[in-house]
Amino acid sequence: DHRKQFDAIVIETTGLADPAPVAQTFFVDDNIKALFVLDAVITFVDCKHVTAHLDEVKPAGVENEAIEQVAFADVLVLNKTDLVTPEELGAVR
Repeated sequence: DHRKQFDAIVIETTGLADPAPVAQTFFVDDNIKALFVLDAVITFVDCKHVTAHLDEVKPAGVENEAIEQVAFADVLVLNKTDLVTPEELGAVR
């Protein structure tokens, strides 16, 4: 049984990506569902650029991926905190 060889599997999407299709795989694909459990969605937040991404206005019908990632996350990890002032970090929090 290969599952016994791993404690966990981490799946990473690069940059801004809608996490829903990846997470959905764990609920709709019977083979995946039988082998794995989705434990958490963890989103790394780039403190230097997150505000601009969250405030970005998208065309009608286009989702803001940054908002989707933050809303979908079980855990947010603040990244690149050394690149912002304490006031900027406070605004992100």
